[in-house]
Amino acid sequence: MHCLHVALGARSYPIIIGRGLLSDNATFAPYLGEGGVLVVTNDTVAPLYLSRVVATIGAQDCQQLVLPDGEEYKTLDTLNRVFDSLLEARRTRDVTLVALGGGVIGDLTGFAAACYQRGVDFIQVPTTLLAQVDSSVGGKTAVNHRLGKNMIGAFHQPKAVFIDTDTLASLPDRQFVAGIAEVIKYGLIADTAFFEWLEANIQALLARDHECLVHAIETSCRLKAKVVSDDERESGIRAILNLGHTFGHAIETHQGYKSWLHGEAIAAGMVLAARVSAAVGWLSAGDVERITALITAAGLPVAPPGDIGIEDFLELMAVDKKARGGRIHLVLLKEIGNPVVTADYDQAALRAVLSST
Repeated sequence: MHCLHVALGARSYPIIIGRGLLSDNATFAPYLGEGGVLVVTNDTVAPLYLSRVVATIGAQDCQQLVLPDGEEYKTLDTLNRVFDSLLEARRTRDVTLVALGGGVIGDLTGFAAACYQRGVDFIQVPTTLLAQVDSSVGGKTAVNHRLGKNMIGAFHQPKAVFIDTDTLASLPDRQFVAGIAEVIKYGLIADTAFFEWLEANIQALLARDHECLVHAIETSCRLKAKVVSDDERESGIRAILNLGHTFGHAIETHQGYKSWLHGEAIAAGMVLAARVSAAVGWLSAGDVERITALITAAGLPVAPPGDIGIEDFLELMAVDKKARGGRIHLVLLKEIGNPVVTADYDQAALRAVLSST
């Protein structure tokens, strides 16, 4: 078992990584309040793990809410189903929500916890690689709007994050590969040695070698925990975690949150960010080739869908959360491991890259 720490003063919490955590009552018990529990999951994860988690929690007053699976259900309408469950059971401020699932369940449950009675406790139990290495850590919670991804949300930190690596055995290949996109991101923004490790070990990671998985998850979580501890509410350095996301969110929104997975869109977005970085004279052509090669080796897309044009991109990117004063802020790379958040780039270079996709 590995334990990391997100240092946020009174809002600090552990990230516990290990095998068999879903069956370990000692892991859950210290973080459960006295007002009962609501476990929120989806109809894909529920048949696999819900009964086990409910048995492990062992609380007599444990509700279960099973939502439909998919990014298209990360909406205000679905959020209201969580509130309905809480209110119908007359839950008070000492209730604990448990988010059992991937990024959609984690974001939606966390946002419900942030809003219900102005804030209640919740625990993240991520069951996908993407959620384990990224979305479960850091307290970003939100739902989507048809005009923009994650535009309605709040910062609300969990009480704890429990990462049971055994859950990855049931994860479909496409979902698993999508999670690798976020793993690659950490090498690009914060750890050149980790990027080199990924280049050398990508096939073992794809084969789900357990030692490689634990190293990738722990390294990703450690890097994110450090950034979040330094900048909880994304007023500065935390924005580097959005490498590829301004492009990727535009892709997801344009596709109606249905045909592309989040990690797939972020992978293509990171390649676009690398190409813009090179077009403005920062990133070397060799580094662009290395980034593209690693993402390709992971089985992820390196170009956006063909039906999204320049004006589509620019319009959707303009409503990104990092946009300020009418300017689209991008996370670009001066070199691998050296990101910068800027609106001071050649707009013609951005257009040229988007026109050549």
